[in-house]
Amino acid sequence: MIYQKLDIRATEDSGQSAELTCYLQEQSREIAIEKRPIVLICPGGGYAYTSDREAEPIALAFLAKGFHAAVLRYSCAEYSAADQAGNDVRVEPEARMQVARAIAAIRDQADVRHIDTDKIVLWGASAGAHLVAHYACTWYDELPGLTGLSQDTLRIAGLMLAYPVITSGEKAHRGSFDNLLREKKDDPAELRRVSLEYRVNEHVPPTFIWHTWTDGSVPVENSLLFAQALKEHDINTELHIFPMGGHGLALADERTVSPWGKEIEPCCQVWIDLACAWLQRL
Repeated sequence: MIYQKLDIRATEDSGQSAELTCYLQEQSREIAIEKRPIVLICPGGGYAYTSDREAEPIALAFLAKGFHAAVLRYSCAEYSAADQAGNDVRVEPEARMQVARAIAAIRDQADVRHIDTDKIVLWGASAGAHLVAHYACTWYDELPGLTGLSQDTLRIAGLMLAYPVITSGEKAHRGSFDNLLREKKDDPAELRRVSLEYRVNEHVPPTFIWHTWTDGSVPVENSLLFAQALKEHDINTELHIFPMGGHGLALADERTVSPWGKEIEPCCQVWIDLACAWLQRL
């Protein structure tokens, strides 16, 4: 495995930086695979922080299945640990722009690292799922103007969402939107702008979603609203609703269980196999 860390900035003069950690399969003459898809992972954390449980363990799970993986520690509402001055961090649109720059960085090293640039896929959990879904809804029209990057650079092949934050309406996870919008958190126009059931368009790629029926933090209606919007725009979608489990399950087994021990849910553990089967078909 090749382990690599890259500094990612939304713009060249941005004072905020994100960290991109790449987990890459090494090329071997003994293995007939020339290029591999890559999964770019955005952990959850309510836009307050990025969860360790939804970062490296997820990357290693995809790596074990034969994919390249990368984790983006994007800008969140809390002060950056690297910012000793304690300057306030802007989340929107900075985090989306960091996703764009991370994709550009992956493309830049694709030939050397044997990455299939036609199979760059985003994966996000909770608020991280909101981030990658927001990216997927805006890569074609909004982000080229924000970043100066071309549509060809920004294009992604697929979108994977785990218990996603989607709506700012009745079923919202309010803390995520407070952290995302900061001083604009009560602005109806801004809330509507980041409520993603209204932002789906024909440029969103094929999508894989999973959620639990009993999620008490981010209600399952978030996934249902997004899936319905995808259906209305004829975006091919695979949706799994599991009958049990709370929020933030990650791999739902011992590899990502917290000290409180609430994240082991056997019925949900199959999601990684379902996701990898979906990736193989993509």
